[in-house]
Amino acid sequence: MRLLSVFRKRFRESKRDLWVLLLSLAFAPLFVFIYWLMTGGTGSTSYSVLVINQDRPVLRTDGSTLSAGEDIITGLRGLAYENGSPLLRVALTDDRAGAEQKLRDRAAAVLAIIPEDFSAQLAAFQGGDLSAGTNITFIGDLSNPTYTVAAVMVMTIADSYAQGITDAPRPVELVEVPMGASAARTEFENYIPGLFIFSVIILIFQAAMTPARDIENGALRRLRLTRLTSLEYLGGITLWLTLVALLEVVITYATAVAFGFRSQGPLWLAALVTAIACLSVIGAGLIVACFSKSVSQAFVIANFPLGFLMFLTGSIFPLPRTNLFTLFGRGIAIYDFLPPTHAVIALNKIFTLGAGLEDVVFELTALTLLSAFYFGIGVWLFKRTQMR
Repeated sequence: MRLLSVFRKRFRESKRDLWVLLLSLAFAPLFVFIYWLMTGGTGSTSYSVLVINQDRPVLRTDGSTLSAGEDIITGLRGLAYENGSPLLRVALTDDRAGAEQKLRDRAAAVLAIIPEDFSAQLAAFQGGDLSAGTNITFIGDLSNPTYTVAAVMVMTIADSYAQGITDAPRPVELVEVPMGASAARTEFENYIPGLFIFSVIILIFQAAMTPARDIENGALRRLRLTRLTSLEYLGGITLWLTLVALLEVVITYATAVAFGFRSQGPLWLAALVTAIACLSVIGAGLIVACFSKSVSQAFVIANFPLGFLMFLTGSIFPLPRTNLFTLFGRGIAIYDFLPPTHAVIALNKIFTLGAGLEDVVFELTALTLLSAFYFGIGVWLFKRTQMR
């Protein structure tokens, strides 16, 4: 009987704290949804491949036409999972500069360039000229985890095709051209840009729990009696949390350097990116605080935006891109509405490719506008729910 009494007591208490119970039950389904998004929404990740096909078809001695470049592109587009989902999203282009910019923005994984004489050299080799040879050039950011997967698949298709029509072990040379200093980066260094942003994202707990503590213990009510304004209260919290975030970044950077990390770009620019990203995280924390009556509630609720910010911004895992629309020549995916997404891309450019301010203007602009929006929503909600 006493066991049932304890059970009924816990049940009644859970009804009074229904938020925590419901969010606890929803936490695992949330990650199912996140992983569904991470795999492209279809359960299968596809990789973006750009191809510049300069190949010119030729007539063979038997009168047939050889279009080796087109055949390889057809082979790439034919790669698919068992469920029919494509492994590669192949896009043709003639603009090498624009294609390389997409590689820097991580809007594509690899660029393959098929030369003009590709078919001609393969036909000559097939006709008995063993001195004939050609190549395919692969360009990419070697620190991008998706590059390795996409490049291997493209190289395999190209190599298998060439061997199939020439019966030679290596008639085509595969030339890899790394972008920036990506070839010299260690696996450890490749993870650092995302970890910098993660050090800011984790601040959401303090951003949510600091106001929630003042709400729970009545300090905020007493502060309101002093005619404290929303700007003064939230401005003080924001300054403190921004200082904490920058201190965290400094400690993270010092630790990374101690273990061999090297930055190719200016550190002041990386600090600027993280400071702006901090505002969006603080804004998300304030939104959480608006729906929390206690510190424990704030902690539980904050795990939900933390999950989205960790796994859907590229700070922990690389993400496939499914663009919703194009803005200023750039594809915009659903993840791009989360400010840290742009911070991760900007830091990858700065640390790995040695980018300067002019190279991350788009990312900085998007990050600033989105951070201001999230922070503004947080301030507005907090003012309406807690400062009246």
